[in-house]
Amino acid sequence: MTIPVVEGKAGSVTVDRVLDGLGLGRFQWKLLAICGLTWAADAMEVLLMGFALPGISAAFELPKGSPAATGLLTATFAGMLLGAWFWGFLADRLGRRSVFLTTVALGVVFGLAGAFAPTLTWLLVARFLTGFAIGGTLPVDYSMMAEFVPTAWRGRFLVYLESFWAVGTVLVAALAWWVSTAFDPAEGWRWLLGLAALPGLVGLMARFGIPDSPRSLLSRGQEAQARAALQRVAQANGGTLPAAPLAHPEQPARVSPAQLFRGVLARRTPLLALTWFGLSLGYYGIFSWLPSFLRAQGMDLGAVYRTTLLLALAQVPGYLLAAYLVEKVGRRVTLVGFLGLGAVGAYLFLLAQDASGVLLTSALLSFALLGAWGSLYAYTPELFPTPLRTTGMGLVSGVARLASVLSPSIGAMLLTGNLSLALTVFAVCFALAALSAWAIGVETRGQALTETAE
Repeated sequence: MTIPVVEGKAGSVTVDRVLDGLGLGRFQWKLLAICGLTWAADAMEVLLMGFALPGISAAFELPKGSPAATGLLTATFAGMLLGAWFWGFLADRLGRRSVFLTTVALGVVFGLAGAFAPTLTWLLVARFLTGFAIGGTLPVDYSMMAEFVPTAWRGRFLVYLESFWAVGTVLVAALAWWVSTAFDPAEGWRWLLGLAALPGLVGLMARFGIPDSPRSLLSRGQEAQARAALQRVAQANGGTLPAAPLAHPEQPARVSPAQLFRGVLARRTPLLALTWFGLSLGYYGIFSWLPSFLRAQGMDLGAVYRTTLLLALAQVPGYLLAAYLVEKVGRRVTLVGFLGLGAVGAYLFLLAQDASGVLLTSALLSFALLGAWGSLYAYTPELFPTPLRTTGMGLVSGVARLASVLSPSIGAMLLTGNLSLALTVFAVCFALAALSAWAIGVETRGQALTETAE
């Protein structure tokens, strides 16, 4: 299926044609760096509790595998579940930039609040609110990136943005390693939570220089502001903005989230949601508990952090290959291929008999699953029209966070000895996600973004 280009009145020019004419330049690279910094900071926050949990358990005297410990792992995901839906909808109604700034600011505030938590209840609430804030980063950042990048580079840049997750993984593992050697475990977790919140502050300061999305502005009838945003792109890239008026997408009287389940989206949205759910359940089920699993296998804490760093580095080739393949063979085929490799990797992990085998199969999983994430992040925003893009991204992201809330309970089987059942569940999740992605039946490579909600 070909996604149509929306044409305006005679003599007008579409935003796609303007951006394609201005080309790739300084503006897009700056946007990638700014969004990437915040995405790395979000990765640190999401993965943080897996590293901080031993120290928190010591400070609050929590037994291993207690409901409170599981609650700490799921609190951030639960907040992201609600945050993705709330902020995604708000960004389509009020604009990308205001949510772009607000979510990062609140993430820093609540992240720091957790570092000073005097009680376990305070910490749980702080982690939930941190998740609620950063839950809005995904739908807004990926929509902004998709809406500012020329067609020929869009998929590649969306994968590049997702690759900053590996940067955040490396940073949080390195930070946890340093904190474990510099502080007593019962107090070191506070430093870990506090220091992990600071990159978001840098990202917030950098974001003030980014205008709102011209596509979002046009969809809300603000042509003058949309031209001003495109003029910023032209100045940064050394180009000239066409004198022709911008083509206005024709919109119905009111766009609502219910339209995500009408027309062509009636099939697309549920299948995307299933893809996000399956990949998220398997990925977080394995990697949220992996540090604890390695500890249970007899690794000392330093070796656990070093191993986590190596696994984060294994993500990089996955991202690079995905960035190449999404433009070479297409988003859909690339996504399905990486998901299939992830299903195979889960069973190879099950068969690993020694430390080397665990490391190699974990690295394969890291490579495959982060390649899948990169492909999925490139594919998803292109499947939703501009007036519903952040709402749609928020919906599927929220479904993924629901899977993230459930995944620690399943992942706990890794620690209770039921390894075969846990990894079978995860492999089936990856396989079902691959089937759902293939069933979407749409390839968006080289296509203009849809501007109208059908």
